[in-house]
Amino acid sequence: MKCRHCAAPLTHTFLDLGFAPPSNAYLAAADLSRPEKYYPLRIMVCDGCWLVQTEDYAGADELFSADYAYFSSTSSGWLQHAAEYATRMTRRLDLGSGSFVIEVASNDGYLLKNFVAAGIPCLGIEPTASTAAAAESLGVPVLREFFGEAVGSRLAAQGRRADLIAGNNVYAHVPDINDFTRGLAAVLKPQGTITLEFPHVMRLIEQCQFDTVYHEHFSYLSLAAVQRIFAAAGLRVWDVEELPTHGGSLRVYGCHASDPRATAAAVERLLAEEDRHGLRTLAPYAAFQARADRVKDDLLAFLIEQKRAGRKVAAYGAAAKGNTLLNYAGVKPDLLPYVCDAAAAKQGKFMPGSHVPILPPSALLEGRPDDVLILPWNIAAEVRQTLHAAGLRGVRYVTAVPDIRVHQDAAA
Repeated sequence: MKCRHCAAPLTHTFLDLGFAPPSNAYLAAADLSRPEKYYPLRIMVCDGCWLVQTEDYAGADELFSADYAYFSSTSSGWLQHAAEYATRMTRRLDLGSGSFVIEVASNDGYLLKNFVAAGIPCLGIEPTASTAAAAESLGVPVLREFFGEAVGSRLAAQGRRADLIAGNNVYAHVPDINDFTRGLAAVLKPQGTITLEFPHVMRLIEQCQFDTVYHEHFSYLSLAAVQRIFAAAGLRVWDVEELPTHGGSLRVYGCHASDPRATAAAVERLLAEEDRHGLRTLAPYAAFQARADRVKDDLLAFLIEQKRAGRKVAAYGAAAKGNTLLNYAGVKPDLLPYVCDAAAAKQGKFMPGSHVPILPPSALLEGRPDDVLILPWNIAAEVRQTLHAAGLRGVRYVTAVPDIRVHQDAAA
């Protein structure tokens, strides 16, 4: 395989998680008696441009199907994040009724509904029918396609170039990152702004967040790699912010290379920090596998210990990262009988690979487990608060990444 950006041969493995089904391929009961597709889940690092990337096996059309089950609006914290972003960008870029905002991978309208409410024209681009329909019900116009250079050029030819292009947690999900970036350049107004948010590979390595690796994530991004990819498409990163979301993310601000805006000092500061972490050397990538294996082993040991002690364990959050963790650890319903999730689209289904049943959160109140394993550790505080408010008392909350941590409920 060659690098998706610079086409250099890929010879360095960052992480090998064996074989796993796509992390959002949730199963109906009838699917349990049918064959299930598994793909190798192996991550490589390019020693030419330092783009970290999955090996090519699964196609985007297999990963992002019409009944895609991830709805952004399920998390109240993420909704607040989106609302604050919309307010801030409107002020910073002086957006109004004469402006045009595009969001690529607009999901269920969680972000663009804020621009609709403010009377700012917008367009969502979203290929999954299930989430696009939810956005349209909120009054968000949606173009149901995968975004790339062809779509960006077509919109530009129609006179629909954007003052602001937003892309939250999509840049890592695109198989052809060069084509996608050229599409951004094509549909951006001469003085327009791009903002992309994505998990920062530096934090992934630092905090051993190997469960954020799954087939839908084709790339694991550093600022240095993004800067290089942008430059190849005639774009420039002019500012960057570090965010706490998803365990540590970046928000990069892009513009055309010819844009007169000065590059903020934060860009050079973060590039220097990445170099201090060795991201443009092989050392941190070579040492990662052993750290991931330790997390996996510790989780299995914990679940076996609780089973032998007669304690009941359930999980919360049927998230993609949970599927990576459970499948790599080989966890089945004998160790984890069920997982609860607030997303109605997932309830009544089964986790891919592990076949752990997904129930509504009310099942925790009925089953009264001793321990609740929070799979989406990035929103653990929100989950604890929500379940406590719902009446769950006296349980221990457990997260497995970056190591086993137990949080005793205050009312125990």
